[in-house]
Amino acid sequence: MSSSRLPEKPLADILGQSLIMRVYRQALISKLAHETIIATDHPLIFDHVTQHGGRVMLTSKDHLSGTDRIAEVAARLDTDIIINLQGDEPLINPEQIDELIQAMISREIVIGTQCVRIKNHTELFDYSVVKIVRDYCDKVLFFSRQAIPACRDLPYRNWFEKATYFKHVGIYGFRKDILLKITKLPQSEYEKSESLEQLRWMQNGFPIYGFETEYNSIGVDTAEDLEKVREIVLREMMH
Repeated sequence: MSSSRLPEKPLADILGQSLIMRVYRQALISKLAHETIIATDHPLIFDHVTQHGGRVMLTSKDHLSGTDRIAEVAARLDTDIIINLQGDEPLINPEQIDELIQAMISREIVIGTQCVRIKNHTELFDYSVVKIVRDYCDKVLFFSRQAIPACRDLPYRNWFEKATYFKHVGIYGFRKDILLKITKLPQSEYEKSESLEQLRWMQNGFPIYGFETEYNSIGVDTAEDLEKVREIVLREMMH
């Protein structure tokens, strides 16, 4: 609610429904998720979701991250897998959620996430776009705001000739017991350097697996982002 670039962001209107309720309704379409819950510390969001028939839980205001907030809710649930969606990604595809759940079940993953191929230099060298590198078995080697891997002997414009680059997609899957453990860990050196909390988990020895997806969601951080999403939703409705 206190977003500096887009005040009261979760309640922003997207062609007749709020941003947060659009994320919620997209999640409800998932075939493999058994229940969908909004976790919030703000009474305005709580009341809004309740009035629109959504399931919502009020959490502490003291959490430092969304993962901590999710963990508070997860501790109250009888479940084995928790999928953490960002509340500001109204174009999340329900099939993405099912892809991640399926991967976690079939491969017994404890922490899973997703990535999409980077196809332009703007994203590759944008510090706000988090990059991910993985081994041949999809285990994540590192997350960074830098473009990795670097091509030592080539100018930047030729890097795509030598390497394939992936952008991290901010959806996570956790085994419940692991989620409750990682949220008790102190901040780590790598996490502080990159401002990426997933590096805390990795630096403490918890493996993360990153699965490629074709779905590239858009996070809403600014008024421009919101307008872009409205245009996409309008096009979808017209088709």
